[in-house]
Amino acid sequence: MGAPEELNYAAMIISTFVRYIERIPTMKDLIKRLHDDLAFKLNCGFLVSDHVPSESSYSRLITKLEESDILEKEQEKVVLQAIAEGFITDDTVAIDATHFEARDQAQPKEEKPKSEPQKRGRKSKDERDGWLKEQAETEANLPLYDRKIVFQLDVP
Repeated sequence: MGAPEELNYAAMIISTFVRYIERIPTMKDLIKRLHDDLAFKLNCGFLVSDHVPSESSYSRLITKLEESDILEKEQEKVVLQAIAEGFITDDTVAIDATHFEARDQAQPKEEKPKSEPQKRGRKSKDERDGWLKEQAETEANLPLYDRKIVFQLDVP
């Protein structure tokens, strides 16, 4: 019971990053591609003998990564190494820093009021009569080519 112990966690992390790079929309699609494409599976770091992890295994891994701060620490290391090697200059760091600040200060979304759910089943007689009148009015106001073919037969 529980999570299998023989999962290749390093390959799972790599395949999660490759999912974003390759623009694979869902985990289900990633798992399907890992099953179908042996070269993709090997490029992600899985061995031929490794089983492809399930969606729940990926979900558990992502939950554990979100709880820890390991990704933030590794990102800092990569950025500092890129600055030390000259890939990123001070100007680039300033531009990137403002970009992330602006992203963090996104405006809250307006909540749309939920509409009342429609009643299921038959309409009452009064509602049905009103609905039939509305339908007749809308059909009468339709242009000739939007009406049913029966009404278009007599028109030259």
